[in-house]
Amino acid sequence: MRDSAVTLSETQGRIITSVGGLYTVETSCGMCTCKARGVFRKRGILPYVGDFVQLSEDGVICEILPRKNSILRPPVANLDQILFVTSSCRPDPNLLLLDSFLAVAIYQNIQPVLVLTKVDLDAAEQVRRLYTSAGIPVYAVDYRNGETVQAVAALLKDKVSMMTGNSGVGKSTLLNAMEPSLQLPVGEISEKLGRGRHTTRQVQLYPCAGGYLADTPGFSTFEAEQYVQMKKEQIADCFPEFQPYLGECRFSDCSHVCEKGCAILEAVQAGKIAKSRHASYCTLYQTAKQRKEWES
Repeated sequence: MRDSAVTLSETQGRIITSVGGLYTVETSCGMCTCKARGVFRKRGILPYVGDFVQLSEDGVICEILPRKNSILRPPVANLDQILFVTSSCRPDPNLLLLDSFLAVAIYQNIQPVLVLTKVDLDAAEQVRRLYTSAGIPVYAVDYRNGETVQAVAALLKDKVSMMTGNSGVGKSTLLNAMEPSLQLPVGEISEKLGRGRHTTRQVQLYPCAGGYLADTPGFSTFEAEQYVQMKKEQIADCFPEFQPYLGECRFSDCSHVCEKGCAILEAVQAGKIAKSRHASYCTLYQTAKQRKEWES
């Protein structure tokens, strides 16, 4: 379950749990519990769950190896993918919110995956087509067909993943179906995933379906601040369906919002890019444009 690009020695490992300044690190020799060097705090550096770290001879974290990505809430590094669980109805999908977080994942070099639930109530064919055409992998879960559950479970094998989504979309039901040993109460947040009482200082990676799964916040805690660091010029790169048209506009500094000769706007008008996706892009672009430089 380690990153194939990272070769760890006996004095290196991955942080699996963080609670109250203590870290559980998985090494080639097993698990060890340790603290981090005090110099990290002085420098404002916080080890994240998922970090690959170097351990000193006395079992203290002395170095954090380079991260390929990280998110703020929960503080997790080196994610391979984020599964965005969205119900086809009850509640209906919030496309702007979903598009915002898909963009965040792509910006952070994390593979986004859309998992649709409650398709027995609404097949959500329009949503499936919308995101499939946008280049986002889409998996529909129908509990009457166990293969649809297994297809999602297979995504977790040998990867570090996070699953998130609005409350009520069926995350606990899906997790129970993929990993029955979790026995999560449906409709509740379970302490087994680190979000119960007295666990606000704990972040953990849990074995699940042959991989690791980070504790699972809802969209309300997967904050919009994740894309604060995105400049307005970077947002178009976070919409995969824009890629064939970037560089084809009349003006090199085209914002893709309202300019004449914009290849992306022409693609929207031709039905090659969904209007809702472009509307979400425009909202994110305007938000970034209004943000002061010092806020980034």
